[in-house]
Amino acid sequence: MVEILTAAEGPRRRDTLGLILAGGQGRRMGGVDKALAPLDGRPLIAHAIARLAPQCAALAINANGDAARFAAYGLPVIPDEIADAGPLAGVLAGLAFARDRGFDFVCTLAVDAPFAPVDLVARLHAARIAESAAMAAAASGGRRHHVIALWPVNMADDLRRALTEEELRKAETFVSRQTPAIAAWPDAPHDPFFNVNRPEDLLAAENRARSG
Repeated sequence: MVEILTAAEGPRRRDTLGLILAGGQGRRMGGVDKALAPLDGRPLIAHAIARLAPQCAALAINANGDAARFAAYGLPVIPDEIADAGPLAGVLAGLAFARDRGFDFVCTLAVDAPFAPVDLVARLHAARIAESAAMAAAASGGRRHHVIALWPVNMADDLRRALTEEELRKAETFVSRQTPAIAAWPDAPHDPFFNVNRPEDLLAAENRARSG
């Protein structure tokens, strides 16, 4: 059972699918399945689900390999359409999945960001609307997080062309082309987008989770 947090900023966005990006190979974690790495008694993916579920109409997981390892969460598991294309391949798979099901937007969250804000989706939408932008990305500590972002589903065809015709692999390059609105968390006492990339990051996250 995953404890779901309550979103602080209004109701769920009925036009938005939440997509947890769990397709990485976890090389800096020693090749382990990062999504299943334990943090405070639960896998990292359980933390991502708890953060994002209250904010969106529905959730899905982008991951490759045996989908049965996520069966306990009861969520669709969407593999990459394009092999070895990095996180943008996961975004593309999510956009196609969401478009086919009538959603207008996808909010992506990396599985290794267990402390994501409970108002992430609301603030990304607010930034997008305020700046009349096609998409929005999160930022903290003076750094943009290009795969923690809000994407319109009609961007799928452009992204597919970039991945197949240009063989583009850097999320930063593609996102920057879209001139995204930026939703920033500059004053948070702890980085809400702290990434668990290495074993020492997992230890730091464990200490943070225990300290509240």
